[in-house]
Amino acid sequence: MKPWRFVVAVLLTLLVFGGWLTWDYYMRLFAPKVNLEESSVEFFVNSDWKFTDLNRALFDQGIIEDTSSFAWVARFKKYDVNLRPGRYIILDGMNNNQLVNLLRSENKPFNVIVRSVREKDELIAQVSHQLEFDSASLSELLENEGYCQRYGFVPSTVFSLFIPNTYEFYWNTTAEEFVERMAREYKRFWTDERKAKASSLGLSQTEVAILASIVQSEQAAHPNERPVIAGLYLNRLRKGMKLDSDPTLIKALGDYSIKRVLKIHKEIDSPFNTYMYAGLPPEPILLPETSSIDAVLNAETHNYLFMCAKEDFSGYHNFTSSYREHINNARRYQRALNERKIYR
Repeated sequence: MKPWRFVVAVLLTLLVFGGWLTWDYYMRLFAPKVNLEESSVEFFVNSDWKFTDLNRALFDQGIIEDTSSFAWVARFKKYDVNLRPGRYIILDGMNNNQLVNLLRSENKPFNVIVRSVREKDELIAQVSHQLEFDSASLSELLENEGYCQRYGFVPSTVFSLFIPNTYEFYWNTTAEEFVERMAREYKRFWTDERKAKASSLGLSQTEVAILASIVQSEQAAHPNERPVIAGLYLNRLRKGMKLDSDPTLIKALGDYSIKRVLKIHKEIDSPFNTYMYAGLPPEPILLPETSSIDAVLNAETHNYLFMCAKEDFSGYHNFTSSYREHINNARRYQRALNERKIYR
């Protein structure tokens, strides 16, 4: 073969190989690889993942089909040894280069809802379901007396540290970081004005939360009535009367299906039985909403000492300062329960 032909052949081979290599690099780096049914999708990277876990999750969740080309780009950009846990918003039509850049740079916060729930365990389950940490890690903290005392609580009252609201968190927030954030929100909520109002009522912040939990349990349907109920319970506390609150009794019984409190229910010996023991129960019977806390702090001033649900089942109550009138109100409500065949 003549030398010039050999040179041409080599050049053509290099040109073809270079073209193929360029095309291969382009396809791996810049060709669209994310094919979603929607315009975007949430993707969570766990703190304990290795790259193989992430690659498999992208495939299993239908975000990518070509795991080998994604792995090649990740290694090329050294992302495979530098995973960043968090929440990411992946867009349809992304290429591998864009996807790797996203996953190593844009951990997105999102809204976490802390709802009003009855039990601390419910709160733990609710929050751990929304964030990366497991329920056991948060439960361990909230059952640790020394840890709770750091924030001015004990395990039985730390429930009231949490203020129901919507908060922004990163997916990989730890249980400790979550509690620390909630402690900051608690301090932010308890302004000097609110503290002064609690002091004027002769109540601590925790006692306000306990009373607010009772008020909210008594009136879940019509928040506008809560300041009236709060005023009634404050009147009873000042007079040394038992609160006689049905929701606290239901808490003591642990049966939230009860619709009608009977005499036999009132015989349970529990610190939550406010028919048996005077004063507030030892801890909130639910996590009170901020509106319920403010209802206590801004309780209506009146002379009511008794209340009973209205017999029209409107969700409102009849209030009175007369025990005799209260008995009459109670009888009307009991007759209405009988007519509806509500016996428990």
